Amino acid sequence: MASVHEYKRLENRLVLKIRNAVLIAASLIGSFFKSIGRFLTRRYTLVFVPHSEKKVYNLHVTILSICCFLLVVFGILGAFFWYGASYSNTMYVMSNKDNRLKDTQASLDQLREETTLLLREARNFENALSSVLSALGINNRMNLSKNTSGDLSSFLGINEAPAGLLPEVNDIRRFSDYLSQTVEPITEIGSLLNSQSALLTEIPSIWPVRGGIGVITMFFGQNIHPIFGQYYIHRGIDIATSRYGDPVVAAADGQVVTAEFTYDYGNYILVRHKHGYYTRYAHLNNFRASVGERVQQGDVIGYIGNTGISTGPHLHYEVHIGSDVVDPYRYITVRSSLSRQGR
Repeated sequence: MASVHEYKRLENRLVLKIRNAVLIAASLIGSFFKSIGRFLTRRYTLVFVPHSEKKVYNLHVTILSICCFLLVVFGILGAFFWYGASYSNTMYVMSNKDNRLKDTQASLDQLREETTLLLREARNFENALSSVLSALGINNRMNLSKNTSGDLSSFLGINEAPAGLLPEVNDIRRFSDYLSQTVEPITEIGSLLNSQSALLTEIPSIWPVRGGIGVITMFFGQNIHPIFGQYYIHRGIDIATSRYGDPVVAAADGQVVTAEFTYDYGNYILVRHKHGYYTRYAHLNNFRASVGERVQQGDVIGYIGNTGISTGPHLHYEVHIGSDVVDPYRYITVRSSLSRQGR
């Protein structure tokens, strides 16, 4: 029991000490704040004495009012510098944006100029394409405005651009749609040209001397024989190069059916082609192709010579359709004519 009473006494003493410590601390804190309050409320008198006999002005202030005044002053100065820095930064940003806006405007002006040039070339392209389609008999299903105004939108029949979209961008989109419409007719042109190109390799349509060299010294039809001096029907054309050994080429795809020597033609080759065509190459110096050999258009089949009834090195070239002899020059000009139409 004694120990319990001892613990109780110790507990009471401890509580008492804590309470006394709290009271002392509260008293010290109260004294501190009272001291601060007395300091802040301490009054001072500012005396303004004029350099004359006028009334002297007295201004009573406290430390608290001085601190509040200084706080207001420093707040105003801080706000002034902060707003000044913000204004400078805003002006810098605005200046950069203004420069970028000027660059964008310059780019937009250039875009408009390029759009005008694109319009000009688009009109040339449309006219050329229409001419080619008409010449080839292909139906032109593209509906283009034929007005003469100076912008791309009127050329493509555009009334108004969608809201928020630059007219130039809308023009380019419309022109892109127009170009997509040209894919089909251009594909048809390509198919037609491919078929024509295949056909031209099957008919004698190229110059029979490699490199296109030589000149025609005698045309097809009625002529005076260079040796006998009499009128006769010349069954082909004579192409002279004034030298021996220039390569003679097949005028079309075909098969060699004759390669022999006769009194009048000398060394000659006869080639059979599709569609009933035959071509003869006479007065050759020697042969490059043999009977039964299949040759392609442009293959060398012999060399220019002066064999048979001939007055000098040249090629006598004939074109036959079945049993009829026709003017070879008309077929030589077929390819160039089609090429001009294609352009």
